[in-house]
Amino acid sequence: MKRNYLSHPYSSRRMNVFANNGMVATSQPLAAQAGLEILQKGGNAIDAAIATAACLTVVEPTSNGIGGDAFALVWTKGKLHGLNASGPSPKAITLEAVRALGHTEMPEYGWIPVTVPGAPAAWAALSERFGKLPLTDVLGPAIRYAEEGYPISPMLGKFWSVAYAELSKQLSGPEFRHWFSTFAPDGRAPRIGEVWKSPAHAQTLRLIAETKAEAFYRGELADKIAAFSQETGGYLSKADLAEYAPEWVTPIGVNYRGYDVWEIPPNGQGMIALMALNMLKGFTFAAKEDPDTYHKTIEAIKLAFADGSHYITQRDLMTANIDGMLSERYADERRRLITDTALTPEIGKPPEGGTVYLATADGAGNMVSFIQSNYTDFGSGLVVPDTGINLQNRGNNFSLDPGHVNCLAPGKRTYHTIIPGFLTKDDQPVGPFGVMGGFMQPQGHVQVIMNMIDFAMNPQAALDAPRCQWVEDKTVLLERGTPEHIAHELARRGHQIKIALESDSFGRGQIILRDPESNVLIGGAEPRTDAHIAAW
Repeated sequence: MKRNYLSHPYSSRRMNVFANNGMVATSQPLAAQAGLEILQKGGNAIDAAIATAACLTVVEPTSNGIGGDAFALVWTKGKLHGLNASGPSPKAITLEAVRALGHTEMPEYGWIPVTVPGAPAAWAALSERFGKLPLTDVLGPAIRYAEEGYPISPMLGKFWSVAYAELSKQLSGPEFRHWFSTFAPDGRAPRIGEVWKSPAHAQTLRLIAETKAEAFYRGELADKIAAFSQETGGYLSKADLAEYAPEWVTPIGVNYRGYDVWEIPPNGQGMIALMALNMLKGFTFAAKEDPDTYHKTIEAIKLAFADGSHYITQRDLMTANIDGMLSERYADERRRLITDTALTPEIGKPPEGGTVYLATADGAGNMVSFIQSNYTDFGSGLVVPDTGINLQNRGNNFSLDPGHVNCLAPGKRTYHTIIPGFLTKDDQPVGPFGVMGGFMQPQGHVQVIMNMIDFAMNPQAALDAPRCQWVEDKTVLLERGTPEHIAHELARRGHQIKIALESDSFGRGQIILRDPESNVLIGGAEPRTDAHIAAW
């Protein structure tokens, strides 16, 4: 990929952004500007990431919130650090209790899928360990937008309207009325260009900043969350909040054609991307727009998902060894299953051994890959009264099958879809990348990495290129813009091909790379949303 930042064989819809003092790439222009504001005040890339993440809870509440989870990969002082800020299920919830209510699958809304929020703890932990500025300064832009309001951007308005229509059908109990008073105060979703504000959200952010998140887990906000839970039949308690702390983890990675690709270890699904890349590096690809490239990519993704959905859960409860799943031996074994025709993926036996994404970088060499999520649009539909805290529904990913490794249990972290990515070469940082969007995320990671490394695309071209999405069995979605001959050849190989009319399900990504020779930052932003790169 070296020396290919300025030229590439794919026609890009946008141009790359270049800078040398700092860069923030995310899905909302106002949030990107918030991160840049903090950089220009003397903050570093970590401060900028926190500022951007907090601002995104205000300016993109459809996808993430104060009551969600977060993961981060941070390059600083010559080392890559991982932070897992996903929360466990409440101690009071049990499989038996949920099944006794008549559920055979985890519900999407209400208290049952609510897990302990990790995002505020992530901001505080990152600030405490690596930040330069006080959290009160860093959360300042987010507080300002919540208090004074901001105009709704085009894609945000679209998703908000769609979510409101769906939630109006799904949320019928009195416990949900606070969602409507917060996010639809006029009895509808706010319109594009209309100014929306949330003073309660601002006050909550202010308390988090002033107490370094203590108010959220052990103070005033914790009291409000626990009281709301108790009053409306929830399982989340003040003890669940008080006992929570994010976990610093060692990133996991594989080498792909000379580059090391890094992800957060389970309970995140990042290792699915790594397993697929491990299989794919055994092939040679002639071109991006070649049926064989699409076919083998889809087949590797299928096999990786078969293993991931079966084995991934809280790390200490996994029945397969992570090193074994990422071993060359196992990659060879799974690669041999890929033929010229579409397969129905089956589980292997490894040897023992609603989301937002942002990337930041500063002139001192710090770089951050950060992802934050409600899970589905607006999460559980539960908003804690007078706080703006929209609680996530991450527990929807638990299984109610007693024999499944990811079965619901008290105090357990579920299989988690959100994954930040990071690229290094020869122990030096290349940069953060990510593609948000549920189970599309590892598929997006694989395709973006292949675009940059196999096909020498620069960051913007790598994001612009049409994507494919494996759905289930042999069903594959192709994005509009995929050459017609690719679709026909994939169908001949046994894939059940569908052409997507919209690009909403293909993920939204951001990339920032650092040129090793000039130290210049090169950024690409997602063309499928309101994405923006702020730089100086």
